[in-house]
Amino acid sequence: MPLSKDQQAEIDAQRATSQSTLRATAPGMEKHLYTAHPVLDHGFVRVIDYMGDDNAITQAARVSYGKGTKSVQNDEGLIRYLMRHWHSTPFEMCEIKLHVKLPVFVARQWIRHRTANVNEYSARYSILDREFYIPAPDALNAQSVINNQGRGEALSGEEAQRVLKYLTDDAMRCYDHYEEMISDEGQQGLARELARMNLPANIYTQWYWKVDLHNLLHFLRLRADAHAQYEIRVYADAICKITADWVPYAYKAFEDYRMGGANLSATALDCVRRMLKGEAVTQETSGMSKGEWREFEGVIG
Repeated sequence: MPLSKDQQAEIDAQRATSQSTLRATAPGMEKHLYTAHPVLDHGFVRVIDYMGDDNAITQAARVSYGKGTKSVQNDEGLIRYLMRHWHSTPFEMCEIKLHVKLPVFVARQWIRHRTANVNEYSARYSILDREFYIPAPDALNAQSVINNQGRGEALSGEEAQRVLKYLTDDAMRCYDHYEEMISDEGQQGLARELARMNLPANIYTQWYWKVDLHNLLHFLRLRADAHAQYEIRVYADAICKITADWVPYAYKAFEDYRMGGANLSATALDCVRRMLKGEAVTQETSGMSKGEWREFEGVIG
């Protein structure tokens, strides 16, 4: 279960209690507060708190007050201008705090984004739960033959079943030994901070992750991309849906200019101009490496 009974009871109590506030609220985000959105087999993402909305971005850009000095249409246009020209500071006026439950190996990827405030569940102080990420059969893939850090075709038949059995058996055996080592029944019991070293990287951990909108969108641009590892991408996808409800204008501009757009080098842009003039440009005449040309072809279709 992604949530324990105690966690669900705490969430229910929080959602049943409302308080009046004078600060700006985002109606789309209010529905997400405290709600746990399931991810993978035991994970979740839930919003603990947030600050700001689309209006906070335009207020900061204009250094205005109240509802701002322009119309709603101008607000959306300003946000698109800011996104288009990479003016990041106004987006830093919005913040979000998330509670995330995720496998340790996903957390190690995630923590590379060093632009957030993080507090993780302590396995020195507490005992980790017997919960491990075991991929669905269709998420078991061979190594990609063209990408050293990616996946290729899905495993099938006996090989897939054997891998799933190894992952499950090894995780359970490691946790059995973890419990035995920390037990103080008939022995001193090993310190938790030492016993945790025996646990596999697919065990679940939890943390609070607080980040401003500018750095959140940078995280989503990388981790919600089709080339990102599946196990972190599904978390990014869940956060994308939350962000779209929180700051709809900003997220729409983000989808248009970051997720759906493309950056071209001077060399690539020159190739586009040559193509528009009718020239048959090839990789050999483009001035690009084979890898760059392959990516360029992917952009222009």
